[in-house]
Amino acid sequence: MKRATRRTILFTAFVVAVGALSAGAWILFRASGEGPSDPGTGALGTKSKPKPKHNWRSVRGRHWQIISTNFEETDVTDAREGNRGSCSAGMVEVQGKMKLEPDDNPFSEGRIEKMQLKTCTDWISKDYPERCQQFDREAWLAASEGLKTQEMHFCIDRFEYPNIKGQYPIIYVSWYEAVELCRSKGKRLCNEDEWTFACEGEEAKPYPYGDGYRRDPGQCITDQQWLAYNEKAMNPRDGELAGFEMDRLWRGKPSGAQSQCRSDLGVYDMTGNVDEWTRTVREGERPSILKGGYWGPVRTRCRPSTRSHDENHMFYQQGFRCCTAAGHQPNSGQPNSGQGSPPDLGPRPHALE
Repeated sequence: MKRATRRTILFTAFVVAVGALSAGAWILFRASGEGPSDPGTGALGTKSKPKPKHNWRSVRGRHWQIISTNFEETDVTDAREGNRGSCSAGMVEVQGKMKLEPDDNPFSEGRIEKMQLKTCTDWISKDYPERCQQFDREAWLAASEGLKTQEMHFCIDRFEYPNIKGQYPIIYVSWYEAVELCRSKGKRLCNEDEWTFACEGEEAKPYPYGDGYRRDPGQCITDQQWLAYNEKAMNPRDGELAGFEMDRLWRGKPSGAQSQCRSDLGVYDMTGNVDEWTRTVREGERPSILKGGYWGPVRTRCRPSTRSHDENHMFYQQGFRCCTAAGHQPNSGQPNSGQGSPPDLGPRPHALE
């Protein structure tokens, strides 16, 4: 056999082998649904449209929500919980004394948070975003004994918007849009102090569930694996690829799905599940503050806040809840307002099916 012919045969064999390996890798990506995220082929990197794990809908052409037909009427929830008080349907009346930041520097970033961290006896990670497995309650009560307090009295949604047990929270919402949606219900976006107090109570507990001092991913949906996101797939925000990306990243649960994820004051899902927009109480800074953390391996405690995002920021794990003054009765002007029926959230451009 001539040398040139041998070279041809060897080259052909090499090409066939490489082709077989490439085809095998492509089949693996398609089967696993974890291929490279290429918006030109699909949110999960497949040539054919992947099948979503959940049935999603685009809300008002801006936000995303998993469709649920298994939910509880709000009046049923109110009757069972027994903490509506003077508030409108679906809200919790919150009253008590909130611990304030120390007098020596009341506007210092997270002073109480730093005081709490000094009482941590069992660390998961000291690196940011730091996570503590166990706080010492007696040490915290001693350290916080001299802190001044402020009377709090307000109403807060029992669940994340749309505030219905069994419905999934609406996500991919900017701060401006959260303000708008609360206003459309005759309510307002909670300020950060209202949110914090509804979570931690008068004792200023680090966590809202259990005894408030031990981290437990079994009680609230936290510490799930973080997945890299595909920013290109999220544009346009109401596009089909964006919906598939929401589905790939989602690790949350319907509102109230974990009955133990409830603060002492009766508010659900305050840590974990989705981040929640609030309004700052500090003068001279941007108003857009995120509280509670989401399902990933982040702080997910009552006091910490994220203050680095402007009002236009939106992401796949961000939602919100609303507040009112105590005794205020919102009138949204919409049928079934405050009832358990799915709210009128505008046109449904398409769903992922």
